[in-house]
Amino acid sequence: MTASPRIVTAALGLTAEQVERALVTATLAPSVHNIQPWRFKVRPDRIELHTDTSRVLSATDPEDRELRLSCGAALYNLRLALQGMGVRPLVTMQPGRDAPGALAVVRRGGTIKIDDESRALLDAVPRRRTNRRPFLEAPVDPRQRHALVRAAELERSWLHVVTTPQGRAELKRFVRRAHEIQLADRAVQAELIAYTGHRPGATDGVPPASAGLRPAMQDEWAFRDFRGQERGPGKDYESDPLVAVLCSHYDSPLGDLQAGQAMQRVLLTATVRGLSASFLSQPIEVRPVREDLRRALGGVLVPQTVLRVGYSTQVPASPRRSVAELLVGAEEEAVC
Repeated sequence: MTASPRIVTAALGLTAEQVERALVTATLAPSVHNIQPWRFKVRPDRIELHTDTSRVLSATDPEDRELRLSCGAALYNLRLALQGMGVRPLVTMQPGRDAPGALAVVRRGGTIKIDDESRALLDAVPRRRTNRRPFLEAPVDPRQRHALVRAAELERSWLHVVTTPQGRAELKRFVRRAHEIQLADRAVQAELIAYTGHRPGATDGVPPASAGLRPAMQDEWAFRDFRGQERGPGKDYESDPLVAVLCSHYDSPLGDLQAGQAMQRVLLTATVRGLSASFLSQPIEVRPVREDLRRALGGVLVPQTVLRVGYSTQVPASPRRSVAELLVGAEEEAVC
């Protein structure tokens, strides 16, 4: 992932090589179908986060909510990377005319010594992977759940852990309903196929090694078919994973960005604690189901994604695009 020195420039008091490492860290965030919908503009006094408009999934994510959620996760990784290099990140989200087209701008807010908790989260960034494999039946204990809830709160969001049988049954129905709507949508299925399966040399998408098992009728939850391996006898998915709904306090692009940072902090906290996680995001992508889920949560919190958490075996890393491909060049500034 080494970009050309003439493309990556020094910024925020860091060398070009340090800036490149920070951007590589940012790109290790999760995104729907691993589309990696972020781009960066580097200037001496700032790093701007932009969306990659060529990566829009107009059928799966028609309101760009998950696009902004993913970019928020990349922003959190960038914040951690800068802290690890002694830079206090000063973040302005939705900067407007100060940085046209940017979702966020990161400037240098002085120096900082990274604390132990943030260092552990930073170290977990390259180890965090979306784990679509079956989990073990071992339950996630209350201390682990509390740590995940705290991680979301520290990023001004809320993690609603579903603990009652009634709540789990209701959420399971929401996931199933949205899943069936998407199965009948040819455009949604075409986007899924475009980013899955054997794609030699691909730097995005979900390769078979990261796809988990093919869904089956006996599965308790409705899983997407990422065209992974067929399951053998006794390879069913777990019956009782920890499920949680990550929520924002605002139904707006700002709320999406905040929730994306919270999502990544939750996922990294899970990684630090030896937990695995994957997404059941279908109810978020189908607006009527999302609205019903919001009402089920009380009508105030805004559901942003649904997480499945538990213990599992390690999975390989998914491919990533190069930093050089993600940089906004001078010739593109006029249209950003």
